[in-house]
Amino acid sequence: MAVHLEGVELFDPDAYADGVPHETFARLRREAPVYRHEQPGAAPFWAVTRYRDIVAVSRDWATYSSERRGALLGEPPEEVLATQRLMMLNMDPPRHSKLRALVNKGFTPRMIAQLTGPVRRVCDELVDGVAERGRCDFVTEVAAELPLQVIAELLGIPQSDRHQVFEWSNTMVGSDDPEWRGSPEDAQNAAMSMYAYANELAVQRKDSPREDLVSVLMQAEVDGEQLTEMEFDLFFLLLAVAGNETTRNLISGGMLALIQHPEERRRLLDDRSLLDTAVEELLRWVTPVMQFQRTAQRDTEIAGVPIAEGERVALYYVSANRDEAVFDEPMRFDVGRSPNEHITFGAGGPHFCLGNSLARLEIRTMFDVLLERLPDIELDGPPRKLRSNFLNGLKSMPVRFSAAAS
Repeated sequence: MAVHLEGVELFDPDAYADGVPHETFARLRREAPVYRHEQPGAAPFWAVTRYRDIVAVSRDWATYSSERRGALLGEPPEEVLATQRLMMLNMDPPRHSKLRALVNKGFTPRMIAQLTGPVRRVCDELVDGVAERGRCDFVTEVAAELPLQVIAELLGIPQSDRHQVFEWSNTMVGSDDPEWRGSPEDAQNAAMSMYAYANELAVQRKDSPREDLVSVLMQAEVDGEQLTEMEFDLFFLLLAVAGNETTRNLISGGMLALIQHPEERRRLLDDRSLLDTAVEELLRWVTPVMQFQRTAQRDTEIAGVPIAEGERVALYYVSANRDEAVFDEPMRFDVGRSPNEHITFGAGGPHFCLGNSLARLEIRTMFDVLLERLPDIELDGPPRKLRSNFLNGLKSMPVRFSAAAS
């Protein structure tokens, strides 16, 4: 019989308004690690909160489908799902595997290595841009700009257009936030604008291919067929949004963690060899994507709890990354933490984050530059959190620091 726990609310974005409800997740891991969660206006879903269960579900894609009801927590109507299933995020193998192999060409170790210099240059330029002023909005002027410029470079978006892409992206992912949300139509219009833009780029690359992902996708074939216009549009949207939002939220959330744990920041400033373990701890601590959804393809069970065919399962990575069974003192922020088997990029299985090497490169380089050049950053006002049950993000974070000549 399903357990009912008073005060457990994971679907309402307001539950995350003051930060991730870690106490609720800890309680669920203890008392009901596979919890039947009511959802207004839709069938209940199962909230899975323990590390080992999330890993098991993630690796068993044949039982737990991304395609059947989509990977974003909710129950979209069938006509919306039909379009969403053309996006790699909402696919199962073998089709998912074939599409992933295509775009993998843009994320090979050689391609990432080629970006090392450009990423460093962007980080230096961003710090140059704020250093002399002694204050800035860290989210919009620093954290958002790096992944935006890098993903523009990768996709072949002219840098002069990147802020337009940023606006569309915010409108689509911020649909639960009153400040960013217009109507559902606004989110739809932003997506349509992104598609139209992608198609213009595609036409240009067909005539004159370059060394970018749009060119790769224009020439790619799956089972002897080129991508349809809609498949290409959704690919572009996924890469533009996923490559931008997640890293932005990690860099801003990571900076806040270092500000809030001055003794750990001091450790890192004194011993820069800790930077690699610090990056992994920031990834664990922030967990920018808090959950994804799967749907059971047959009657099954998770940790002894029966799950019926067609029921939805939400995998809470943000809970798994604080699981006491896996991490020593999980509520302690430790820049030297090792081992650190967080599942911020996914828990194995076919949907492991394609851009994980690129994200690590961006995060490591950005914090290397920030620690070197703005070592005394502190808050200059309260950070403002994104209202979302999906992304753990900040909309703005005013900071101040000793002004330095750029």
